[in-house]
Order: sequence, then C-alpha cells, then structure tokens
Amino acid sequence: MKKIFFFLFLSVCIGVSCNNNKEIDRTDPLESGREFIDAALKGDYVRADKYMLKDSLNEDYMDGLKDFNKKLDKIERENYREANIIIDSVIQVSDSVNIIYFANTYKKEQQQLKLVRENKDWWVDFKYTFNHNSEK
Repeated sequence: MKKIFFFLFLSVCIGVSCNNNKEIDRTDPLESGREFIDAALKGDYVRADKYMLKDSLNEDYMDGLKDFNKKLDKIERENYREANIIIDSVIQVSDSVNIIYFANTYKKEQQQLKLVRENKDWWVDFKYTFNHNSEK
C-alpha cells in the first residue's frame, strides 16, 4: 500500500508553475490533468480537489496521498514541488474518456491518469491511477 501511495505521489508531484488565483477551466482534458498533477505534487490539495471526480474512492485515495505526503521529509517534499511534468502521451479512449501517460523529472516513473467528461467538464478519476489494470 505504501508503494502505491509513493508512486501516486510521484506522479502527482509534477512541477508546473500555476497561479492559485487562476480561474478553473475544465474544458480541456490535458489541461485538467496537468493542473491536478501539478497541484498534487505541490501538496495543494484544495486546488487538486477542484479537478477531481467526486466519489468516495477518489476521496479515500486523496486522503492516502495527503498522509503519504505528511510522512515525507522536507527535502523530499521540496523535490516533488520542484519537479516538472513529463507528458508522454494522451490517449483518447472515447468521447468522454482520456488517459494521460506521464512522469515527473524527480522520480521519472511513468504513471497513468484517467479523465472523464461530464457535461462539458473534464474530471480526474484518481482511483484509476491505482487500479487501472483492473479496468477496461
């Protein structure tokens, strides 16, 4: 379980500068995914939550990420905050599902993030990052 949260944190700890006062725009799946990853890498869970699909399992995984982050030492947290996002590819599975394959410059381990469209907005289905092998 620790390993899962570690890889998740690494994935989410992608450093792209972002302004917290920036207006939220979820109309583009890549932008929604990047903003979520950047916020999570920086430990800005309030901002990350604005891009996450609301369900109990996603919230449980986010709580686990927060706990994992609290256990990191100061230097490691800083390394995640300073990391850059590396987007390998974006796969459009359907009209309403995209998968982003990415890593960060700190850990360089490829991760996957699923985005789903509801109405005109793209939301991160965070649980997919942990159990994508069991989903189609």
